[in-house]
Amino acid sequence: MNRFPLWKNVLLILLVGLGFIYALPNVYSPDPAIQITSNSRAAKIDDELLQVVGTVLQEGGIDYFGAEVTPEGFAMIRLRDAGQQLAAQRAVQTLLDGASYQAEDKRYVVALNRASTTPDWLASLGASPMNLGLDLAGGVHFLLEVDTPKAVADRMEDMQESIKKHIRDKRLFNVEVQVKDRTITITTPSEDAQKVLLTYLQENLPDLARQRGSEGGSFWVKATLENRVIQEIENHAVSQNLTTIRNRVNELGVSEPLVQRQGRNRIVVELPGVQDAAGAKKILGKTANLEFRLEAAPSAPPTQKERFEFYTEEERQMRGPKFLERRRIITGERVINAMAGFDDQSNSPKIDITLDGEGGTLMHHATRNEVGRNMGVLFIDYYTEKQRVMENGQLVEKEVQKVDRKIINLATIRSALGVRFQITGLDSVKEANDVALLLRAGSLAAPMVFVEERTIGPSLGAENISMGVKSVQIGMLMLVVFMLFYYKVFGIVANIVLAMNLVLLTALMSILGATLTMPGIAGIVLTMGMAVDANVLIYSRIKEELKAGLSPQGAIHAGFERAFSSIMDANLTTLIVAFILYAISSGSVKGFAVTLSLGIVTSVFTAIVGTRAIVNVIYGNRNVTKLWI
Repeated sequence: MNRFPLWKNVLLILLVGLGFIYALPNVYSPDPAIQITSNSRAAKIDDELLQVVGTVLQEGGIDYFGAEVTPEGFAMIRLRDAGQQLAAQRAVQTLLDGASYQAEDKRYVVALNRASTTPDWLASLGASPMNLGLDLAGGVHFLLEVDTPKAVADRMEDMQESIKKHIRDKRLFNVEVQVKDRTITITTPSEDAQKVLLTYLQENLPDLARQRGSEGGSFWVKATLENRVIQEIENHAVSQNLTTIRNRVNELGVSEPLVQRQGRNRIVVELPGVQDAAGAKKILGKTANLEFRLEAAPSAPPTQKERFEFYTEEERQMRGPKFLERRRIITGERVINAMAGFDDQSNSPKIDITLDGEGGTLMHHATRNEVGRNMGVLFIDYYTEKQRVMENGQLVEKEVQKVDRKIINLATIRSALGVRFQITGLDSVKEANDVALLLRAGSLAAPMVFVEERTIGPSLGAENISMGVKSVQIGMLMLVVFMLFYYKVFGIVANIVLAMNLVLLTALMSILGATLTMPGIAGIVLTMGMAVDANVLIYSRIKEELKAGLSPQGAIHAGFERAFSSIMDANLTTLIVAFILYAISSGSVKGFAVTLSLGIVTSVFTAIVGTRAIVNVIYGNRNVTKLWI
C-alpha cells in the first residue's frame, strides 16, 4: 500500500529537474550596463568608438569590465556598480555630444540597460529569466497627448479637396472655397452652381450641416462640421493611435507593457525593462505616414501643386526638387502590410506594400488612366525638437512640433496599380526596416506630444527586488519553522514540497514569459501559504483517520483520498477569482493575478502528487506502527 509505480516517480523527478533548470537563470542577476545606439547614418559603432568611450570612463573613475558590439549593431558596456550607471551615461553622452562628433552629423543615444549573464549552456536550452515589471526592472513611463485638433483639420482639408475636385469635374468657374475653423464657405456666381454644390454636399458629405444664401449678386453655401462628428473624429484619432502604439510596442518586443487611454485625448505607455527612452520615443511617437500623389503637370496652377525635396542626399543632388499634386490618392492608413527587402534588379532596399480593399480600389481608379505619368511616394515625419524660446522675459527650452515631408520614390506608372506594389528610393536597409515597421504597425491618425516622461532606473528596481526577495525568505522561514514544530516528519515533507512548489512556479513563469511585479511577489507569498494549506488539510485528515482507528498505512491512504475534494474545491474557487481579476485589471494588478493563478496550479500539483510521492518513499509498503504527525 502507498506505493507509486516506478514510471510515476521517474516522471516526477524529471519534471522537478526540468523545473530546476528553467528556474536557474533567475539566479544570475544581469549586469548594470550602458547602451550606445547610433541615431544617424553617419554614426558608426565600432571598436574605435569603444576605445574612446573606455578612456572617458577610466578618466571619470567609472569601473567597467566589458565592452562589445552586439549583433544588433549597438554597443553594450558592462559596469560593476549600478550606482555608476547615470554617471557613465552622462560622461559618454557628453563626449558624443561634443563638437568633434556633431560636426560630422554623428548622433548617438546613450541609455541605461541591463546585460544578461545567463550561461550559454542554459541559453542553448531556451532557459531565460523571468521578465520583470516596471517597478522591479526599471523602465520608462510616457504620457502622450494626441493632437485631436490636427485630426479635425485633416478631415476638413480632405473635404475641401473633395469639393474642389467636384468643382473641377463639373467645370464650374469663378467658385471660391475657403475654410475657417470648422466651416467651409463656397461662393458661386450663379444660383445653379449653388444648387449643384448643395446636392453634392448632401449626397457625399452628410456630416456637414449646410446653409445657403445670397449677398451682393453672389450665392454662398456654408457647410459646418457638427459637434457630434468632431467628437467622433477625436475618438477615432485616439483609438487609432492607441491601436498603433500597441502594435509598435509589440514590434519592439516589450513584454507585458501597459498601453491605455487616459481622459479625452491622452495615452499612458509603460515599458518595463526598457532604459532606452530616446529609442522608444523615436518609435512610439513617430507619425511615419505615406502619401501617394501624382507628379504635377508643368502647366498646373500653383494652387494645385506643392514642391518637395527627395529623401536621400544623392537623389536631391541628382534630381532636385519636384512638384506633386496637392490631391492625395491614398495615405498610409490604407496600408495593411509592409515588408522590407531588396530589389532584384537594382539590389537596393525596397518595401513591398499591401493595401486594404478600399485602398487598392482607390489606387486602381487613380492610376488606370494615368499610365506614363510619374507617381510620387511622400514620406511624412512628425517629430519634436527642443528650442529655446522667450517666455515671461526668460529663455526656456521647449519641445516644438515639426513636420518633415520628403519624396522617397518617384517612378513612372507602367500599368494600373492595385492592392500590391513596391516602393524604392530608401537610403539603407535600416531605413527600409524602420519605415516598414512603422507602416506595418499602422500610422498614427494624428500627431502626439510627449507631455510626461519618467525613467525608473535599475537601482530603484534592484531595491524593490531585494525587498521582495526578503519578504519571500521571511515568509518561507516562518512556514518552515511552523511546519517542523507542528507536524514533525510530515512537516519536513511539507517543507520539501514547498521548495519544490517555488521552483516549479518560477520555472513556469520563466517558460511562459510572465512578468514579475511587486504585486506578483505578493502573489507568490500568498501561493506559498495556500500550498501549505493543502498540506494542512491532508495532514489533518490523516490525524482524523488515525483517531478513527485506521492503521497508519490506511490513514495515509484515506487522508490523501478524502482531502482531495476539499483541496480542489478551495483552489478552484480561488482560481476562478484570479481569472476574473486578470480579465478586468491591468498593469501590476494583472501581474498579481498571473502569479496567483500559476501558483494555484503548482501548489495543487505539489501538494497532491509531490507530497504523496515523498510520503510513499518514507512509509510505503512498510510495517509502520506510529506516524510522527
